[in-house]
Amino acid sequence: MAKDPMARDATKPQSEADLYVLEEQVGHLLRRAHQRHTAIFQEKIGDKQLTPLQFAALIKLRDVDEVSQNQLGRMTAMDAATMQGVIHRLLARGLIERRKDPADRRRLQLSLSVMGKNLVDECAGTGLEISAETLAPLDPEDRRLFMELLSRLSF
Repeated sequence: MAKDPMARDATKPQSEADLYVLEEQVGHLLRRAHQRHTAIFQEKIGDKQLTPLQFAALIKLRDVDEVSQNQLGRMTAMDAATMQGVIHRLLARGLIERRKDPADRRRLQLSLSVMGKNLVDECAGTGLEISAETLAPLDPEDRRLFMELLSRLSF
């Protein structure tokens, strides 16, 4: 019988390094869960150009109407470089509008365009379906607990 490459050799002394099993590490499991969620998102969202980060920015703009690019980055937990790329692509697609803040001409204010509002209206319900499918392997109590614990880890 072939040896399972994932199985540990019980006769071999275990060092701390030997105890580190990739498949048991939180970062690895979170990345795998994120990959699964992203695949579900891309399959279901209905707009092949829309990424989860762009969707997050659009949803948050819907929530706040108008906000600076810097503040939007903080609200969506995106670093400045990532936010810059997201804004650039959303502007190029005509999904958001940018204007100078009359109170501070150095600051740019962002808002949804009519096209952006229409896309959010079309996709928001699908976003709920994507979340439900991502969590589908868990029973309702496990979903609640998972979201609570994930929320604690996120802040």
